[in-house]
Amino acid sequence: MPVTLDQFLADGAAEPGLAQLIGAVADACAEISALVRRGAAGEVLGALESENVQGEVQKKLDVISNDILLEACAKAPALAGMASEEMDTVHPVRPVTDEARYLLLFDPLDGSSNIDVNVSIGTIFSVLPVSAEAPRDVTEADFLQPGRNQAAAGYVVYGPQTTLVMTFGRGVTAFTLDPETDQWLQVIGAVSIPRETKEFAINASNMRHWAPPVRRYIDDCLAGETGARGKNFNMRWVASMVADVHRIVMRGGVFLYPWDAREPNRAGKLRLMYEANPMAMVIEQAGGAAYDGFGPTLDAKPASLHQRVSVMLGSAAEVERLQRLHEEALQPA
Repeated sequence: MPVTLDQFLADGAAEPGLAQLIGAVADACAEISALVRRGAAGEVLGALESENVQGEVQKKLDVISNDILLEACAKAPALAGMASEEMDTVHPVRPVTDEARYLLLFDPLDGSSNIDVNVSIGTIFSVLPVSAEAPRDVTEADFLQPGRNQAAAGYVVYGPQTTLVMTFGRGVTAFTLDPETDQWLQVIGAVSIPRETKEFAINASNMRHWAPPVRRYIDDCLAGETGARGKNFNMRWVASMVADVHRIVMRGGVFLYPWDAREPNRAGKLRLMYEANPMAMVIEQAGGAAYDGFGPTLDAKPASLHQRVSVMLGSAAEVERLQRLHEEALQPA
């Protein structure tokens, strides 16, 4: 009989407060999954007239998913505050105390451009610790921690199956939601990403805007067995970070969403706190690597809540190659 998520958390996967918070995240994601399955029949598709803090047009399901997570997770006594890609600033829940000592960040519905065309989307989450000598209110500064500090991270992909992949910093495990019982059942006890791969995921239409190290990397992949890599590569691109990363977690590969010249003063497109850091923790804990063009993603010190970053993550050998190409580009001619 498969282990349920409730059993896994009760058996000491995390301390009780953190376990209860992750259980609340999972409950919220199960509710979102039900709405995703209903689609147009549930009148949750389509766009709103509003934009989020990123300047992106919000989908109905973006806002609904955000509200579901806010309501469900606020019930966890160990949670002091939340932040979301869909909100301008932090959302305090209760004063920081010895009992309420965690912060939750999330992208409530990653890949929302795919909602209306029935392609896999997902939720990404990150949990950070916070401390206080005396009870106090949560501030934005509390959230600005390197990803290396995360107490837990993971994602849920809403596809043919609804799957939860998460880590507490001691490896990665995966659960699938049983639609008949609404139970999360463990399907992989220890996820391991192959070091070598023959797959890459990138939006190739942006090639002309990439920095030279990224162009060189992709050119070598495209050259196939007659080129410098000596092997043929396949390109996969879903345009949903959760879906692309989940494929890599399951069978290896490398995902790139790099800096490009269209916005030279912006480090990248994806958000460090809601997307890059939690995915980087999952990838590293499964044996892969994550790099932002300057160093390991998890070592980046955030300066703002909605900071963007270049993302290169997946099978370790490919990320190491990307890092070498970036370092070589910085060396004097």
